[in-house]
Amino acid sequence: MSEETPGFDEKPEVPADGTPDEPKAADSADKAEGAAPAGGSAEAVGQETALLAQLDQARMALGERTGDLQRLQAEYQNYRRRVERDRITVKEIAVASLLTELLPTLDDIGRAREHGELVGGFKSVAESLETVAAKMGLQQFGKEGEPFDPTIHEALMHSYAPDVTETTCVAILQPGYRIGERTIRPARVAVAEPQPGTAPKSESAEADTPSDKDTDAPDKG
Repeated sequence: MSEETPGFDEKPEVPADGTPDEPKAADSADKAEGAAPAGGSAEAVGQETALLAQLDQARMALGERTGDLQRLQAEYQNYRRRVERDRITVKEIAVASLLTELLPTLDDIGRAREHGELVGGFKSVAESLETVAAKMGLQQFGKEGEPFDPTIHEALMHSYAPDVTETTCVAILQPGYRIGERTIRPARVAVAEPQPGTAPKSESAEADTPSDKDTDAPDKG
C-alpha cells in the first residue's frame, strides 16, 4: 500500500509546448470560420454563372418562339387574302355565268325597243330585268362612230367609206357586255375603213404644198 504525499495536489498533464488543449481547439474553430466565406463566395459565383446561362437560353427560346409566331401570323394573313380573293373570283364567275345566259333575252328586249314593241306589261318586266342585271354589275357598251378595238369589238361586216380616217364602228349589230373590267361578250359591229389610196394628208404635207397664190406670183428680179 503506497503512501500519498500530503500537501501536493495532482495537476493535469501539460503538453510539451505548454498550450492547453481547449485553446487549441478554439483556434481551429476560428480558422474554419475564417475559411467559410471564401468557399461561399465561389459557390455564389457559380450559381450566378448558371443563372446567366439559363437566362441566355431563355432569351434564345423566346426569340425562336417570337419568330415562329411572326411567320405563323404572316402565313395566316396570306391565307385570308387567298380565301377572300378566291371567294370574289367564284362570285364573279357565278354572276357572269348567270348573266351570260340572260344575254339573248336582253338582246330581244333591245330589238323590241328599237321596233317600238316594248309596251304594256312586257315593258315593265323588261325594264325590271335590265335593272336587276345592272345591279349585278352588268354594263353595256358599244356605240356607233367609235374606233374599232379588236379586244372589245367583233367585226361581222366590213366596208370602205370616204369619210373615215381609221377603222370605225359604223353600226352596232349587238351590244357588248362587261362586268367590271371583264368582258363577257364583245360588241358585234359593222366596220368601215378608209378608201384604199386616199390616206389623209398630214399637216406637215399641207404646209409643204405651195398655195395657188404663191404659184401665180411673178418671180422677182
